[in-house]
Amino acid sequence: MNEQTVIDIGTEAAWISIKVSAPVLVTALVVGLVISVFQAATQINEQTITFVPKILCIAIVLAISGPWILQIMLVFTTGLFNKIPVIANGF
Repeated sequence: MNEQTVIDIGTEAAWISIKVSAPVLVTALVVGLVISVFQAATQINEQTITFVPKILCIAIVLAISGPWILQIMLVFTTGLFNKIPVIANGF
């Protein structure tokens, strides 16, 4: 195994983590922004009002995108396990 293999695996893992976390993070960002604008417009300063809608929206997004996330993680993990003999022969 050389340095380039480690860099390639690390880069692929970083991109996959970004792709997998993006739906949840974008959802939380959008819902938080909408609720913040609503709170500013109505002058309701309750801090706990943001949690319930965020949790519900994130749960819905995870239910919808869960199979896609699982498929991406499964392909990446299977690819890593398949690369083990090739990487081990480099020693």
